[in-house]
Amino acid sequence: MEKIREIMTDKVESCTLLDNIYEVAVKMKELNVGAVPIVDKNKLVGMITDRDIVIRGVAEKHPGSTKVEDIMSNDLITISPDASSEEAVRLMADHQIRRLPVVENGQLIGIVALGDFAVRQLTDDQAKKALTEISESNYNGVQH
Repeated sequence: MEKIREIMTDKVESCTLLDNIYEVAVKMKELNVGAVPIVDKNKLVGMITDRDIVIRGVAEKHPGSTKVEDIMSNDLITISPDASSEEAVRLMADHQIRRLPVVENGQLIGIVALGDFAVRQLTDDQAKKALTEISESNYNGVQH
């Protein structure tokens, strides 16, 4: 069974509480990513997704100068680098999330995403099933 540290992305760009949602959106565009962790003094304090910017920012008419903490998710599900890939998949399925920040001693050291599992040879049928459930539930019943 693989450990998260073996499959996580360890070069994770982040923003701080000093950034605003415009700056986060620009970073997402530059990096071609859909989520950016928010850190304060090297400690993970939140996460902003492109969906957060649309739903909590634009749709609620917040300007680009709005502080990140006003729209970020701060009730985070995280995982240890020593956890198994099976545990990560279970967390993602249980919480219907596509990305898990990897935290060690309170500090962000990486991120593992649904796509990280999709590109690997998974032999565990339970993991494959969980990944399918995450993907299907995000379409709200719409068949594609």
